[in-house]
Amino acid sequence: MNTLRSQLQHHGHRYYVLDEPEIPDAEYDRLFAELQALELAHPELSSPDSPTRRVGGAPLGQFDSVRHAVPMLSIRTETDTLATGAENFDGRVRRELGLTPNDPPVEYVAELKFDGLAMSLRYENGVLVQAATRGDGEVGEDVTQNIRTIRQIPLRLNAAAAFDMPAILEVRGEVYMRRDEFEALNDRQREKIAQGAKGEKTFVNPRNAAAGGVRQLDPAIAAQRRLSFFAYGLGEVTPAAQGGPAFQTHFDLLMTLKSWGFPVAEQTKVVRGAAELVAFHQHMGETRDQLPYDIDGVVYKVNSLALQRQLGFVTREPRWAVAHKYPAQEQLTTILGIDVQVGRTGKLTPVAKLAPVFVGGVTVTNATLHNEDEARRKDVRIGDTVIVRRAGDVIPEVVSVVLEKRQGQAEQFTMPRQCPVCGSAAVREEGEADYRCTGGLFCGAQRKEAILHYAHRRAVEVDGLGDKLVEVLVDANIIRTLPDLYRLGLTSLAGLDRMADKSANNLLEAIENSKQTTLPRFMFGLGIRHVGEATAKALARYFGNLDAIMRASEEELLAVDDVGPVVAQSIRTFFDQAHNREVVEQLRACGVTWEEGEPAERAPQPLSGKTFVITGTLPTLGRDEAKDKVEAAGGKVAGSVSKKTDYVVAGTEAGSKLTKALELGVKVIDESQLMELLNGSA
Repeated sequence: MNTLRSQLQHHGHRYYVLDEPEIPDAEYDRLFAELQALELAHPELSSPDSPTRRVGGAPLGQFDSVRHAVPMLSIRTETDTLATGAENFDGRVRRELGLTPNDPPVEYVAELKFDGLAMSLRYENGVLVQAATRGDGEVGEDVTQNIRTIRQIPLRLNAAAAFDMPAILEVRGEVYMRRDEFEALNDRQREKIAQGAKGEKTFVNPRNAAAGGVRQLDPAIAAQRRLSFFAYGLGEVTPAAQGGPAFQTHFDLLMTLKSWGFPVAEQTKVVRGAAELVAFHQHMGETRDQLPYDIDGVVYKVNSLALQRQLGFVTREPRWAVAHKYPAQEQLTTILGIDVQVGRTGKLTPVAKLAPVFVGGVTVTNATLHNEDEARRKDVRIGDTVIVRRAGDVIPEVVSVVLEKRQGQAEQFTMPRQCPVCGSAAVREEGEADYRCTGGLFCGAQRKEAILHYAHRRAVEVDGLGDKLVEVLVDANIIRTLPDLYRLGLTSLAGLDRMADKSANNLLEAIENSKQTTLPRFMFGLGIRHVGEATAKALARYFGNLDAIMRASEEELLAVDDVGPVVAQSIRTFFDQAHNREVVEQLRACGVTWEEGEPAERAPQPLSGKTFVITGTLPTLGRDEAKDKVEAAGGKVAGSVSKKTDYVVAGTEAGSKLTKALELGVKVIDESQLMELLNGSA
């Protein structure tokens, strides 16, 4: 018990005073609950200085102390399953009130449990005179100057309510930081660090950033944090001479605070009985990731203030309220190793292998490190104790390393320069954070994506070859590379689930038909990074045949319209891989063919440099056919109308794009006028 008390005092000081927590909230709660249980079992060993008798840490010496007229006590926490937490609380309340099963349900107010910093705002005659942190519940810190920078907090209360304004009013609530403001703050911090600023750091989560902002000595720095506030209760209230408000319920109190100018969370609602508490907890759990700020649970409070007084307090907690937390989104665990995964598009991602830990409602054994730069910035090493975070359906990530627990000098992580799946070179393009495998058609990790892309209707087009079928064929090792498509037979397909003879024959016929294609479609189908349809067409027009493209140097590739340095390097890197060239030759050997010719003349094309938008139904041309003709004549086809659009080709039932063109004064033409432009006669 003494060890636990010492640990909790240490971590409470790090969390509440220094704003530099070493462990997640869930780990602190676990230690706290363990000490509570021991003191309950052995009351003779209880100590008056136990953390269970306190709320938090001592105030910082650099701020003036403020003694709370009404202590800022915390409330009991439930961490049980969805139904149990709410039902336990409702059951306790009903027992304390002496209610029977035949009595009506108790009315509660259900609120959000914000992940921020508790604050007490003191108003005298409607004017803010002091703001104080919770501190140890009895004595907090005077942070008035910093709180004045929070625009959501009124400096003077709503004049319309002055007639019933208490002479002294202490409003209790939470200072927090929105997620978008938190990301913007960390972006600014990273920029400072990159510029060599000393003593700068990024923040682990919005709660720590908010707490640090409140405790800044310079209010100008606090203002830069762009903090926010929600009100949820009252402290000391001394009625004005003319009476003041007489609240009957907690919800009436909140709505009055709102009318006086305080922000109150819109999700706050009145509910009845355990079932509605459960429903509120479940709904907020499902939607919490859509909120613009962090919450770590919900709070239930008996709505009737008379019943609150009847229920009273036990030790340090009110009997009439409870916090029902969600599974912790952050937990401590250990890095067992660092692997590199290859995604469907060839992206290499370092992944931390973890000692199993229950976080965010599931057991997690892997967490992303995103890329080499992030892994080095966080200085994650094998054997480290780390904080892992999982929010909703977001992939678990390593938030930070607990450096105090590091043992020895493990090596920094370095991204391998070869793909761990196929052994091809892994490259990082200039200006990008990610390494990518250059194996392309050869890499097993990219196999499914490569086949689907090749079979796309705008590429070689294999009708009927969709996601599910490709997954089955690849997982069964029936298809390993693109040429295997053309080696499929009725026997290999007949054994697949839900693949009847007719479906199998239709697929084989579609595969056979795909052998006759065009050079642009084939080039696009190879899935070369940065080579889209327009680039593939430009390459085919310029070089005339595939062999010339495969031999072309970066300098020669740069001569092609629509090809810049990044695209040229990507094409050259792709064809420099022997296995990619081998796949191309095997596809040719399987009978994939197209019409080739001599390089196109370099004379200017009729639509060179012109941008078109095609909308509506044209009389004879399909939209894809019209697009092909425009691009073949050197033009570009865009998906939306802007001031840079030269022509809008409009057919019947043209909609918003035509309207936008008329608004911007863009020239509108029909199909016949387009044909004149294509023929060079307009």
